[in-house]
Amino acid sequence: MKAAVVTDFGKALEIQDLPVPEPGPGQVLVRMEASGLCHTDIHAARGDWPVKPRPPFIPGHEGIGPVRAVGPGVSEDLVGKRVAVPWLGSSCGTCRYCVSGWETLCRSQVNSGYSVDGCYAEYTVANAGAVVRVPDAVSSLDAAPLTCAGVTTYKAVKVAHVVPAERVAVFGIGGLGHLAVQYARLVGGLVTAVDLEPDKLGLAHRLGADALVNARTHDPVEEIRKAGGADVAIVLAAAPQAFEQAYRSLNPGGRLVMVALPADDAAIQVPIFETVIGGISVIGSIVGTRQDLTEVFALHAAGRTRVIAETRRLEDVNDSFEEVLGGRAEARLVFEF
Repeated sequence: MKAAVVTDFGKALEIQDLPVPEPGPGQVLVRMEASGLCHTDIHAARGDWPVKPRPPFIPGHEGIGPVRAVGPGVSEDLVGKRVAVPWLGSSCGTCRYCVSGWETLCRSQVNSGYSVDGCYAEYTVANAGAVVRVPDAVSSLDAAPLTCAGVTTYKAVKVAHVVPAERVAVFGIGGLGHLAVQYARLVGGLVTAVDLEPDKLGLAHRLGADALVNARTHDPVEEIRKAGGADVAIVLAAAPQAFEQAYRSLNPGGRLVMVALPADDAAIQVPIFETVIGGISVIGSIVGTRQDLTEVFALHAAGRTRVIAETRRLEDVNDSFEEVLGGRAEARLVFEF
């Protein structure tokens, strides 16, 4: 099979011919049809975060395709079914997080394209209990971004407990942000989109954002406060400054939802006095669960969301990374096989 491989941190990925993996006990073999490019894949390839993957490895955790074979202990009924291979490759299933529906917090979790080989390949193996069925009404091209960008922003809106008419500021409009705008609107939020690029703001406008702020030409804190402040600020831009701006834009009782993961273990200052007196909440939101992804697919199948994506060839993976880093991708890039 053809696969894009990280051979060492910071080096260009190599397109290699590798043997098709065989599914082990509890696993399925998935023939990739589409695999989304998440910024996490770039962080993984560069070794940006404190917990690093071990090269060589195959990135990718937005993989969609039919099951071609199953390993011991897995029902043959799965063969031929189209599934999503998400970030959460597996979890222990027995800890208090797993049994309470928070398997994404499991301390023993395995992550696709990070701690095990992922979806930048024509075939991948995955834990049968972790994959999620894709409805017939959702195309593979759309399903790939929904598998991470969609479920991550959907979960962020969920944990923020957005209620109708609350003001929601979304910092960073792109693969994740264009979906966050839609999920916030679905629950009745009044959405302000914040970005540096006019094209990204234009996308947010087309998707129904109520207000736009160009953070390159205007102070987003000032602009958001002039418009009534933010009750919820969801940060999807991987820059510490965006987190600081989001915090300072909040109204009393506001919730800062941290989603993006900047490189180098970045941090921001959270003033204790203002946080206590203002009743501010700071929430870390990781990717959603299997149930969250099932809901994301159901909403899309019902026509409630739009995915903005462009296709690329796996051979162009390094150019695609640069396209994302340069802010030239309108939203999500998806490798088609």
